Amino acid sequence: MSSLQEIESAISGLSAEDRAKLVEDLPTLLPEWQGDLVWQRILHDPTPSPALSSLVDRIDAEFARNPEVFPEIKPSDFERHS
Repeated sequence: MSSLQEIESAISGLSAEDRAKLVEDLPTLLPEWQGDLVWQRILHDPTPSPALSSLVDRIDAEFARNPEVFPEIKPSDFERHS
């Protein structure tokens, strides 16, 4: 049995509560899932995505017609509000 199979078996044996905690902890355990690396994987994914491409085309066309309806993003937009 490979290490991956052992890990998969161990995960499948966890309670639902423990699996939920594992999901929360995965970004810490697997830092390659964080930030830029995830976006790079998405951006360079060769899999066709016609629905996403269509959405982007529609947004681009709307922006070309009415750029004023797209608010400018400000640094404060990224601040956490509690």
